[in-house]
Amino acid sequence: MTSNINCNTCIIKSSAAKALNSEQLNALGKNCVQIDFKKGDVIFKEGTFSVNITYLREGIVKLHTEGKTSQILKIAKGPRYLGIPTTIEEKINHYSATALEDCHICFIHTNIFKSFIEENKKFAYEIIVELCNSELELFQKCVSRTKNNVYGRLSHALLFFSEKIYETDNFNLPLSREELGNFINTTRESVSRVLAELDSKKVIQIKGRQLKILKPEALKELSVI
Repeated sequence: MTSNINCNTCIIKSSAAKALNSEQLNALGKNCVQIDFKKGDVIFKEGTFSVNITYLREGIVKLHTEGKTSQILKIAKGPRYLGIPTTIEEKINHYSATALEDCHICFIHTNIFKSFIEENKKFAYEIIVELCNSELELFQKCVSRTKNNVYGRLSHALLFFSEKIYETDNFNLPLSREELGNFINTTRESVSRVLAELDSKKVIQIKGRQLKILKPEALKELSVI
């Protein structure tokens, strides 16, 4: 754990933080704690009290609900903020965040974060842009879930990992077959079956969690069915 961070020299600032002046960055560092999380660690838990904004500097996390009807809501890659809508007013986490790989997190006190929104228009604008982009991501995922069949939903998810998370056609799936089924609203068995079919048709190549997209255009065609 690291406190009193020098945010002036940080090279992984958010777009919003880049709009802060030196005095504000000093204040940010004094109201910020940096913590490293290992793969599988819970970063924050649904239903718990929070007075901090979570900034994912580096790493990949899953945002998910708890309980018998647990649902993976989103896969998020740093750098980005997490949980702003659920903590900035209610101060209660409405979902959990778990590290899918080693993560570097900054916890920023909500009061200092709010003061920047009130004092710095550029900071406020960048936060609004990030929230809008996050809402659009959820909208696109919702559309895929409701309109597409299991081939389309899984293809859409694989392209998401390739284009948005890893930026390569060759990567390790961050989710198990069961988790992937949860992510796209289907069963583990359906995920395994479709992956095997895509592999046999040479659209992808998969061994365990190691996946390579061989025909991205074919996968894009499948992602809209």
